[in-house]
Amino acid sequence: MLLSEKVKNMALIREAEITFGEGLNVITGETGAGKSLVIGSVELALGGKASGSVVRHGEEEASVELVFDTDDSRAKEELSSLDMDIDDDGLVIMTRKVRDGKSAAKINGNTVNASLLKKAASVLIDIHGQRDQMGLLAKKNLCHILDRFAGEPVEKELGKVDSCYVNYKAVKDELEADISDPEELKRRQDLLGYEVSEIEDAALEIGEDEETEARYRLMKNSRRIASGLSEALGALSENAGGNASDYIGKASTELGGIQGIDEKTDAIIERITEVETLVGDLSLDIGDRLRSMDYSEEEFAETESRLDLINHLKSKYGKTIEDIYASLEQKQAELKKIEDHDGYVADLKARLAKEEKALLDACGELSKKRREAAKVLQEQMKEALSDLNFNNVEFRINVDPAEDRPTSEGYDTVSFMISLNVGEEMKPLEDVASGGELSRIMLALKTVLADTDDIPTLIFDEIDTGISGRTAEKVAEKLYVLSGRRQVIAITHLPQIAAMADHHFVIEKTSDDQSTETAVRELKGEEPVEELSRLLSGQAVTDAVRENAREMLSLAKTFKLSYNHNV
Repeated sequence: MLLSEKVKNMALIREAEITFGEGLNVITGETGAGKSLVIGSVELALGGKASGSVVRHGEEEASVELVFDTDDSRAKEELSSLDMDIDDDGLVIMTRKVRDGKSAAKINGNTVNASLLKKAASVLIDIHGQRDQMGLLAKKNLCHILDRFAGEPVEKELGKVDSCYVNYKAVKDELEADISDPEELKRRQDLLGYEVSEIEDAALEIGEDEETEARYRLMKNSRRIASGLSEALGALSENAGGNASDYIGKASTELGGIQGIDEKTDAIIERITEVETLVGDLSLDIGDRLRSMDYSEEEFAETESRLDLINHLKSKYGKTIEDIYASLEQKQAELKKIEDHDGYVADLKARLAKEEKALLDACGELSKKRREAAKVLQEQMKEALSDLNFNNVEFRINVDPAEDRPTSEGYDTVSFMISLNVGEEMKPLEDVASGGELSRIMLALKTVLADTDDIPTLIFDEIDTGISGRTAEKVAEKLYVLSGRRQVIAITHLPQIAAMADHHFVIEKTSDDQSTETAVRELKGEEPVEELSRLLSGQAVTDAVRENAREMLSLAKTFKLSYNHNV
């Protein structure tokens, strides 16, 4: 649910805050007062296009803040799946700032991009205006609407279709990628044969590359290593002019004559004896290592050649020996296919036929579930349309196979057909409805989908265009019914809708010699009577008009009590 909207320095709004409530929230105001700014600022906060023109004249930055309460566990789960942190209180705070034509957005204090902002918004709120209607009625969207209504049965079949389509597409792509030209096949066969032999003849062993490289590095630096070892050995034991071993031995002999007299001296004698043993062992190790460093030129050349071969194969077939052998398996498999190309193609075609049948069977089951759901949806739509004063309406949902081949979403084309008057033939919805009629039809659809669509907040802008009288009352009643299951925010100029509000806000514009400002406030006490009177009569508000407004509010309250919610 949308708890509040805070706008600062946007167009005519210097600073405004609206605290929304449960049920039906209605916003009214004179033409030009800035009602569209409320929706515009919400759309901006939810990832809409930002430009420098939205910033109030004379200010550097505009900002919008929306606060949502996600007490619904589903919404929390979906937002968490987007890697969003939701506090225990369930609040989601979206902010967007615009400066110099550039914008920055945050969710709960964390900077996010426009894509993530829109994904999060789609979980929390749905904005519907006349400019959205034709997009919603596009054929690709009609199928999605039907699938949303159908719920789990169709969702389950969609999963099967998607899985079958992936398998079908993989085989189809492999068949399309097959080389059929005999000369090209021969060239490919010769190349693969050479590459397979090149890898097999090398007879590489796992880990050989690291061992060979280490051995080569050692051989290449053997002279420097041997020289250093020889100098160290001479210093320790082989230098005729005096070496460490002789000096340590002499020290050990001198100290041996005083052993047993003083404990601390005995400790020193014990340590020098250990050093003498250690130096002797070290001298032996150095000697052994020196003898092992004697490499022939032939050994060095063999090691260098082997390392060059390994690195050559790595440059062609993979970064590691494991990669090279993986490449070998792929090439052997492809070579086998070419050697029995006719059998390979025949096998592919048989697999493709099998996968296509599985896909078509899955699409058939999906189509069956969609047709079952379509029958239920069209009956519910007829009832909802009747509630909105479409007295002679006929509504039908067609689910037909498309001319194109199946996709990952099946092969159905969905169309919504309608006849608004007795004797008129059924036509596609977008071809027969006027703006006002289309708005009511979309309201009916939103009402029907309310039980299956989990979005907690719905905003309607210009839902009342082109209607009046009893039709306006019907639309007001339907909005109120819908608000029993979802929070509804409606921008309207109709008193019938305003009278049904649980929370009524008014947009007001004031001007002086220097500037114009738009403000928003919730009406209290007798203020709804005055606003309804203005909507009923325009400029001249008389006592008779006020009485009419009070009667309208009373009738609305009676309807609310009969419906038994939000009262």
